[in-house]
Amino acid sequence: MKTKILATTLLLISLFAIKAYSQVNTDELFIYGKVTTIDGDKYIGQIRWGTEEVFWFDFFNATKPNNENLEFLSRSEMNDLRETSGHWAERWVERVFSVNDGSYNNNFTHTFACQFGDLKSIEVKSRNRVNIILKDDQVIRLDDGSNDIGATIRILDEELGKVEVKWDRLERVDFMETPKNLKDKFGEPIFGKVQTRYGEITGYIQWDHDERLSVDKIDGETRRDNYSVPFENIQSIEKYGRGVLLKTKSGKELELDGSNDVNRENRGIIVNTLGMGYVDIPWSEFEKLTLSDPAKGDLVGYNDFKGPNKLAGTVLLTNGTSYSGIIVYDLDESIDIEVLNGEKDDIEYLLPFRAIQKINPKNYYYTQVTLKDGDMLLLGKTQDVSDQNTGILVFESESNYHYIPWRDVEEIVFK
Repeated sequence: MKTKILATTLLLISLFAIKAYSQVNTDELFIYGKVTTIDGDKYIGQIRWGTEEVFWFDFFNATKPNNENLEFLSRSEMNDLRETSGHWAERWVERVFSVNDGSYNNNFTHTFACQFGDLKSIEVKSRNRVNIILKDDQVIRLDDGSNDIGATIRILDEELGKVEVKWDRLERVDFMETPKNLKDKFGEPIFGKVQTRYGEITGYIQWDHDERLSVDKIDGETRRDNYSVPFENIQSIEKYGRGVLLKTKSGKELELDGSNDVNRENRGIIVNTLGMGYVDIPWSEFEKLTLSDPAKGDLVGYNDFKGPNKLAGTVLLTNGTSYSGIIVYDLDESIDIEVLNGEKDDIEYLLPFRAIQKINPKNYYYTQVTLKDGDMLLLGKTQDVSDQNTGILVFESESNYHYIPWRDVEEIVFK
């Protein structure tokens, strides 16, 4: 009898050990660093940017105040760009040629986006202006254009606990490698598989563009009661009628509606996939989310973001000519931490250029994008991947460069 009890005990201990071993430590996913105020106060710990970004793979967004790349176009190339782009281009190519110095003034702006893991520091210069410092010490000036500028910064300071620093008191943020074992956390990431009408995708979840932590809750109601269910207790969420069928880990089922968390007012489900950026799935295409724990291969830390490289490769023209060198894409993106944006089947993709192998325009509306992992996406509807693209610059050397209108591009192959 003792032998049987001992064997059972050892089995239970073994199963517990396996379960504990399989639980992956996600601490290194979280944004971490030192926050300095205008008064000289310094706080070190996990950072949440506003009420949103909390992981290294989340995106920092702002606006570039000007576009110096336009200066490489001749007057005739600018006129051609204006004519071929029509009314759309005239909204941004408002340029006044100065006879005195031969330069251009323009009101054209582009959005800048990169993942927080690519940032070394952020310096606050004013209410609506920052300098970001990349890991190669490159400084980029950015203006307002998203709620990332002006946000209240929340820090879980190692000594003081939760601290909130308002934007007007913020001087700079210096990002640092996250410790392997955090004393405190805002919560755990939400991870799982999303099924759509066109397939499925697995990664870190932002539900309704908002909830992204295990302590965040889904609100909804049944005919009798109102509910607010934490994601840490949810097994799956499936579209059902005008709302959803929510299953908890204990097996309970709730048919919920009555809030934008669980009906067609939902802003969409974002899936962050490591190495590929994010995928934004509208409610109309969503079918089901099944939650699970991430595996070790799904983790990424601050030091896994290696810093920016200039975009480089070969551009093949439709007439057979090719040019190789440093590339500026859409007269804007010039480093591989920047992103390409496009849509497929009403699903929006935000892809870092470092994940892209080649780009092949197919017609006025669509472009085939081949990723370095071999996946191919036919994307359209945005400037980056349609005839609204303002063209490519290729620098064979500092003084030898070529401007290529988008209509003349056959293929772009990145190094």
